[in-house]
Amino acid sequence: QVQLVESGGGLVQAGGSLRLSCAASGRTFSRYNMGWFRQAPGKEREFVAAIIWTGGRTYYPDSVKGRFTISRDNAKNTVYLQMNSLKPEDTAVYYCAGDVTIQIMTPHYWGQGTQVTVSS
Repeated sequence: QVQLVESGGGLVQAGGSLRLSCAASGRTFSRYNMGWFRQAPGKEREFVAAIIWTGGRTYYPDSVKGRFTISRDNAKNTVYLQMNSLKPEDTAVYYCAGDVTIQIMTPHYWGQGTQVTVSS
């Protein structure tokens, strides 16, 4: 079992940056592919970024590619999402995702979410 706790959300102006963190409990964190998803009001939850357990490969949808960067520190059981050049359409609740099956981008564990609001 893995528990995920996000932090770092908030209000930022368009063009600004935020860094989200996700602290994970459990000894097997370093063996899990990790990811971030988001859900805007009235929309389905969507994939934002993923990183394999070694940290050697990352995945992004076109909507955030070049602006968002996912990274991890296995010694700290933490995964990060650096978000730059934020746009109002990035406004959503961001969820940390654990034990992601990369082929279908489906996680086994979810955090509680952190709100990101980008003002125009």
